[in-house]
Amino acid sequence: MAKSFKSLMLQGTGSDVGKSLLVAGLCRAYVRRGLKVAPFKPQNMSNNAAVTIEGGEIGRAQALQARACGLDLTVHMNPVLLKPQTDVGAQVVVQGAVIGNCSARDYTKMKPSLMPKVLESFHKLGETADLILVEGAGSAAEVNLRASDIANMGFAEAADVPVILIGDIDRGGVIASLVGTHVLLPRAEQDRLKGYLINKFRGDVTIFEPALDIIREKCGLKSFGVVPFFHKAALLPDEDAMSLDQRGKDQATGSIKIVVPRFPRIANFDDLDPLRAEADVFVDIVEAGRALPGDADVILLPGSKATLSDLAFVREQGWDIDIQAHVRRGGHVVGLCGGYQMMGCKVYDPDGIEGPVTEMDGLGLLDMETVLKGPKTLRAAEGVSVLDDSIVRGYEMHMGVSEGPARQSPLLTLNGEDEGVYHDHGRLIGSYLHGLFNEDAFRNAYLSTLREGRQAALSYEQQIDQVLDQLADHLEEYCDLDGLLELAS
Repeated sequence: MAKSFKSLMLQGTGSDVGKSLLVAGLCRAYVRRGLKVAPFKPQNMSNNAAVTIEGGEIGRAQALQARACGLDLTVHMNPVLLKPQTDVGAQVVVQGAVIGNCSARDYTKMKPSLMPKVLESFHKLGETADLILVEGAGSAAEVNLRASDIANMGFAEAADVPVILIGDIDRGGVIASLVGTHVLLPRAEQDRLKGYLINKFRGDVTIFEPALDIIREKCGLKSFGVVPFFHKAALLPDEDAMSLDQRGKDQATGSIKIVVPRFPRIANFDDLDPLRAEADVFVDIVEAGRALPGDADVILLPGSKATLSDLAFVREQGWDIDIQAHVRRGGHVVGLCGGYQMMGCKVYDPDGIEGPVTEMDGLGLLDMETVLKGPKTLRAAEGVSVLDDSIVRGYEMHMGVSEGPARQSPLLTLNGEDEGVYHDHGRLIGSYLHGLFNEDAFRNAYLSTLREGRQAALSYEQQIDQVLDQLADHLEEYCDLDGLLELAS
């Protein structure tokens, strides 16, 4: 199929090298140059998702990239999304719709059949774009998976897209990772590589300059930039739960302490970002093996891709006991989506959507029960809160319905209907609305119930756009953007 648009793909030497961030920054930079730009990721694996205009779901990274382009979200930006439910299995979402659950082995067999949908979405985006920036997944040199690949070189070959390789110097071994990736690729794929970017550099770049000659000698690849570490990236929503490994370590102060137990299948954890961005808030993400701190103002139970198994994990860690003690001391608890479901008395899964366990006692904080049943709720939502009648906006993305006496005291009026729970003067609240704390007025009203008289100055949504502009400035300074654009074909 002939293309009427240009495209360029960023593949990595590994996971978490900064592909998503670089694509977002390049999207904003080229949009500012007057181009119509769209982001694209053929296959994504993430439990951090967003709702599209069609009522489907895509990875959160593509949502941020779309924002950088000034575009509404569409399922074609991420046609295949894998949402892990176990260590060896995931829910498979194709062009926004769930098609079922699959083991890793069975998905490997399925992948080639998905390539037509991937290419269809790619060309659909191109109908209104001058340039599509494509993000790869994981490593470009996962040669054991190459035969069925739709995420990296398999897609680049099928769509005839030139590729730039991204290396992360912050983790060390960037020369070996770039050269090693090149060596592992067959000749045709080596020829598709047009150059590389080195990301997350710290220190004096002149010391690294001899390495550029070594990489050129070994691979024949051109450098399109050495990008210094962009510290404000921490203010942007992350795609991968790997990013949570560093959360809280750089912000150990704040008069309001919000404790978040890290579930194995934590989902939509960007709900935490607006809270983390507040100067007087410390979000403490608690890993397995550590008790929930007794000095918390709030315990926030986040979203989950597997409510029952994560609820069982909460009990295994003894966190249920910590939560009960926190409530007895007068502490606040917030539950979002899966965390909200856990706050009730019972969670039922009669159809085995999440696995063989069909019911489990909840934490008993709210007098309600949840039945996990279809169809899956996927919708954008807007309404008002009971706290101060402030406007709230976001999206719902969940299986299940929660009902019971606690629901008679709703937290929100959402799309004209009562939603969530506001209990015990707001000490216990729960909601299915993702993005609840993104709205400045609601977030400030809630935090003021914890610290009366606090002064708030953060405009969260405005901050995201400012950081995207600063990221684009950063890439304009340290990357050869003209050269990259010339590569696109």
